[in-house]
Formats: sequence, C-alpha cells, structure tokens
Amino acid sequence: MRLKSFLDSFNYALAGIVHTLRTQRNMKVHFFLAALVLVASLIFDISKIELIILFFTIVFVIAMEMVNTSVEVVVDMITEDYSYQARIAKNIAAGAVFMAALNSIVVGYLIFLDDLRALSLSVIHQIKKDPFHIMFITLGLLFIIVI
Repeated sequence: MRLKSFLDSFNYALAGIVHTLRTQRNMKVHFFLAALVLVASLIFDISKIELIILFFTIVFVIAMEMVNTSVEVVVDMITEDYSYQARIAKNIAAGAVFMAALNSIVVGYLIFLDDLRALSLSVIHQIKKDPFHIMFITLGLLFIIVI
C-alpha cells in the first residue's frame, strides 16, 4: 500500500469523525462528557487499568454513535418514504448507542464511586459546620422552585 493512500485513509476517517461531531447533537454530548470524565480522571486518583477501561468505554460510545449515524444516513439514502424496516434499523442502531452509553455510566460509577463518596461526605460535613451555607442553599432551591 502506498503512503499516500495510507494517509488518505486516515484523512477519510478523521473527516468522518469531524462530520459526525459537527452534525450530530448526541456526538457533541458524548465528546463533552468524555472530556469531563477525563478531567475527573486527572483530579481523582485512578489507576492505569481504570484509565484504560475509561478510554475503551469512551471510544466504544463514540464508535457506536458513528455507526448509528451511518445507519441513519444509509437508510435515509435508500428510502424517502416511511418504511417499517427502516424504522426498525434506525431503532436498533440507536439502541446500540443507548447500551454503550448505559455501559459507560456503570463503568464510570464503579470507577469514581469511592472518590465521589468521599467528596460528597466532605461537602456535607462542611455544610453542617456552617449553617450560613444552608440558608443560601435553601434560598437558591426556593428561587429555582418558584421560577
């Protein structure tokens, strides 16, 4: 294989990722949440194995979103009229993304559980020490509820 065609393959793949990111709202959400998780992995003390698992999970969700997008494009290309089979194909592809996203939530929960528990307990203890915070939190919640 020539170097030019090899580099072209990478360019086509990157163009597909960029297109999906620009045109699909859910892909933007996935990228934003992935960035949030990676920042959290820097803040909390996670192991190399946990980081590898997070990367695999992130890539799995993004890849499934790209497969879903490609299925939708192909189905729309094939038929303009309503088709029960087209709807089923799109729903199955969307279900695959949903399963990947659900898996990522479980993985993230299991990896960050102990760190988040310790963080939430320290915040609760801090609030207990200072009733002034409770007043502002209560006023803020009341304001949100009224609006």
